[in-house]
Parts: sequence; C-alpha cells; structure tokens
Amino acid sequence: MKHADYILPAEWYPQSGIQLTWPHPDTDWREMLDEVEECFTDIAREISKREPLLIVAPDTDKVRRRIEGKTTAENIGYFSCPTNDTWARDHGGITLIDEVNGRAHILDFAFNGWGLKFAANLDNLITSNLHRNGRLAGEYVNRMNFVLEGGSIESDGKGTLLTTSECLLSPNRNGEWNREQIEAYLKENFSVRQVLWLDHGFLAGDDTDSHIDTLARLCPDDTIVYVRCNDTADLHYAALSAMEEQLRTFRTLDGKPFRLLPLPMAAPVVCDGERLPATYANFLILDKAVLYPTYAQPDNDAAAAQVLQLAFPDRDIVGIDCRALIKQHGSLHCVTMQYPQGVLKI
Repeated sequence: MKHADYILPAEWYPQSGIQLTWPHPDTDWREMLDEVEECFTDIAREISKREPLLIVAPDTDKVRRRIEGKTTAENIGYFSCPTNDTWARDHGGITLIDEVNGRAHILDFAFNGWGLKFAANLDNLITSNLHRNGRLAGEYVNRMNFVLEGGSIESDGKGTLLTTSECLLSPNRNGEWNREQIEAYLKENFSVRQVLWLDHGFLAGDDTDSHIDTLARLCPDDTIVYVRCNDTADLHYAALSAMEEQLRTFRTLDGKPFRLLPLPMAAPVVCDGERLPATYANFLILDKAVLYPTYAQPDNDAAAAQVLQLAFPDRDIVGIDCRALIKQHGSLHCVTMQYPQGVLKI
C-alpha cells in the first residue's frame, strides 16, 4: 500500500487523544504496582484535564476505581484486553494523515520487546483490537512483517524523520537489513524525504538500544532539543558530546541548520546498584501543554522546564514525577501514544 498522499504528522499536530496501557499484576511492575499506578494516575490526571484519554487494561473496572475522583472522568474511555506490559509508545499504532481530506492510515508494526528482550505477543494485538472495536478510525494497515517502535522515530511533519542507527540497525529487529534498505522502507511507508541518523548517544540502563525519544526530539520551527552532558567524568560524556557534534551537522530540507536547544543531563539515579535511564527528552506533547518527566532534582527539573518553554512557547510545561517509571527503564513518553485529530474514539 502506497502512502504518497499522506504525512507522518509531528507530535504537535492537532490530536484526538492519548492512549495509556495500564500496569497490572502480570506485568514487570508487580513488585511496585502501587508506586507505578500512582505515577500513571498523575499522568492520566494531567492528560484528561486537557484532552481525551483511552486507557487499555485487562481489568478496566479496577483502573476506573483506582483513578476515580483523581481525573477528569468525562474525558476518559476504557478498553479491556490482555496486555504484556505498558509501553504504548512502542506497541501503539503509528498514524499517517491525508491533510486534504483528513483520512488516516493506522500502521501496525511488530513490537518484539526491543529486540527479543521481553514478551510482546499480547501487546502486538492491541492496535488491531482497538481498530476492530471502533476505537481507532481510519484504514488499518498491517505492517507486522517489520519491527518498529514509536519511540524509535521522530517526525517534523514536513518530510524529515529522525532516528538512531543503534536501534534501527539492531540485528534482533529486522535481521540483516542494512541502513540503505531500512531508509528506503521508512521513506516509502512514511512518505518522508530524508532520514537523519544519529550514530552516537546512549543512556545507561536503557533497554531500547537508544530510542531517539530518550536522546533528541524534533520540535516546531526546525528545532531539536537534546540531552547534553557537561560532566567530563560521567560515563555518557563522550557519546553525548559526539551526538551533539553530529546534530550540528544536520540540515533541514531547505538546507538550514536546526535550532539546537540542550536539555540538562539528569543527575545519576541508582536503584539496586544500577544506574537508571533518567532523561528529560522523554516528554509528551499535547495540544496545549507539554508533560515532561521530573526526578526530584529541583535545579535540573527547573532547567529542563525552561528549555522546553523555549521550544514550546505557546504551551504550558507540566512536570510529572517519573522516578517510578525509570525503575523499569522507561519514562513518560514511553508509556503514552498520541493520535491525530479524528482518529481516537474514547
């Protein structure tokens, strides 16, 4: 199926709502379920006061009781189905939009637990179940022959895709496909004109093989916000410095350099002797706000908010404590998936 008349909208394209896939006792969250559900409730509260929210869970009645009185109930819908885990960014549908008539193609790629690290058989059925039951409006496009997570790509909605070679060239995702083959596939399926490959940058404790949404994000007005490490003693310093140098070489389709805004590197967060992947790049863009993760680091949290306000001067910048989420090696953007206007039905 060709998508020549469609675009992969930027995250700041007008939205119909957000999907959350809720944690439950059969997920890896079982030992800290109360703690992580408190974080999910905070996320649900901030989303539902602003726009529609669809919560996916095996037991939606239990979730409803958990968040009752803490969220904007009339803006929340529920969908019951089995799930492996909570990473909606990576098992959710990726939507293309025809801006002329508003039609949508909902591309459902395979999620294989970030290169066969975790089970994902149930999560791979969520998007098709949502579409079959009328919760996603548009044409469903099965792309289960290709492994791709939403957290691994960024679009500016104008023909540029940003990604990382570490993730997309992982042999446990699409076998022996090389960069040229994958780039051609991305251009054909997303109707983009250029793919910018970041070849540097990582976060200790990250399971995703350097998802782009942990490191650098496309923003309006040809802006990229990215994680900068200023501590020469930090194990990330060399890789993130090389990433910054490469970002300076990137150009828009008009041949202009991007406006680069550095986010602070979060101070190390350690649990059971393991450094966790705390990053301020893992923020969620809403129509009127940006929700960003905080880590109980007042100076860094505030500095990140200031940078995001520069990137999104027309939106409220709202922090949510995500220390619970990084204990399972993800953060705020990882557990959410936005859908363009006219697509999500709560």
